[in-house]
Amino acid sequence: MHNSASERGRERGSAVVEFALVLPILLLLCLALVQVGLLARDQLLLVQASRAGSRQAAVDPDDGAVRVAALDAAPGLDPARVEVTVVRAGGVGQPVEVTVDYGASIAVPLAGVFFPSEVRLEASTAMRQEFP
Repeated sequence: MHNSASERGRERGSAVVEFALVLPILLLLCLALVQVGLLARDQLLLVQASRAGSRQAAVDPDDGAVRVAALDAAPGLDPARVEVTVVRAGGVGQPVEVTVDYGASIAVPLAGVFFPSEVRLEASTAMRQEFP
């Protein structure tokens, strides 16, 4: 009976060691999931920004106003990292395409193990121009 008690103690000890070895890997995976969530949020903000920009571009020929509208629609993004391009195909009734490009930095500590230092995200929307 004495042997089985010592065996149980060894099994508990090895389980603790195994858990201690696996815990850092689990922590890194959890941090990576948080970073993926942040990147998904940034992508959704870009889609929102490109839609707002294309709505503005459809009624206003000023590309500066388009940039302002796009940046206003994405309050969580760093404006210094946002690039807004406007491509107009012609006049009234022709499409105008607004593309918003963003260099998302990796914000979660230790998540850089799984990601490059910067991830390029892009969203593009086209609408019909309505101004004369």
